[in-house]
Amino acid sequence: MTRIKICGITNLNDALAAVKFGANALGFVFYKKSPRYISPKKAKKIIQSLPVFISSVGVFVNEKEKQVKRIAQFCGLSYLQFHGSETAKYCGRFNGYKIIKAFRIKDIHSFKNIRNFKKVKAYLFDAFDKKSFGGTGKAFNWDLLKPYLKLKKPIILSGGLNIRNIQEAIKKFSPYALDLSSGVEISCGKKNPKLLKQIFRQIYKKPTYQ
Repeated sequence: MTRIKICGITNLNDALAAVKFGANALGFVFYKKSPRYISPKKAKKIIQSLPVFISSVGVFVNEKEKQVKRIAQFCGLSYLQFHGSETAKYCGRFNGYKIIKAFRIKDIHSFKNIRNFKKVKAYLFDAFDKKSFGGTGKAFNWDLLKPYLKLKKPIILSGGLNIRNIQEAIKKFSPYALDLSSGVEISCGKKNPKLLKQIFRQIYKKPTYQ
């Protein structure tokens, strides 16, 4: 079964709604330039209110190693997701943490260094945007993924996922996980409970909550 991560969580109500309808993981963006930024203090309070089986993912963009470790320990994060230009060497410095490395896909050359990231837990593929690191609502050309579907790492698909294309993504790639953010929002950083419910019905082909 494909797992679902709802990213860009900024408040407890959205977090609990995502969990209620079937999310396996929640993403917290610690990149201050993001409109979905959340402070470590606020994120910690939300994480402490979640069921123990829900994974918490900290999203970082070109952050200093010491700061990442400080936030990860303070919040009790399950995963660290690096969404910038972090190197394989950098990603290998976080012993004891599960690492997700994001690759922003523009064309076939966007995959050229992927095999260098041997120590990461999973690869996340998102759409390239020169002005933003994720959360743009844009999808990339999924056909570019075909040569990489047999990689030995789990694949997480992100970028422009919504109620109209979620079934296609699952059927076409059977990814380890899907990462949704803008596709389930009322406004930037605020999730839509009705849309969350609808999209999880699409994913699981039946209501997850009555």
